[in-house]
Amino acid sequence: MAGFLLVLSTVPDEKSGAEIARSLVEERLAACVTMSGACLSAFWWKGTIAQEREFVLLIKTKASLFKELEARIKALHPHSVPEIIALPIGPGSQDYLNWLDGETKD
Repeated sequence: MAGFLLVLSTVPDEKSGAEIARSLVEERLAACVTMSGACLSAFWWKGTIAQEREFVLLIKTKASLFKELEARIKALHPHSVPEIIALPIGPGSQDYLNWLDGETKD
């Protein structure tokens, strides 16, 4: 069975998050995308500290799809440098992992 990833990304608003989530699932680059409620992020940007309201996307996918998924997020994302961080999924429910594997493209 394929290795799996939990990919994290943030978006500035619900609309862009919903559009990215739907596209990734429709294109079978992700089996599921969960968008959190609003949170506050503080970060360095162009020499100053910024604070912005953001939404977190939790994207469940196959490791083999990461490069394609990354390119698609970059194409759809409103920011010039979107957050895209991948964490390996270790042990998990085998039923869920089987579902994830079946709902993403080969």
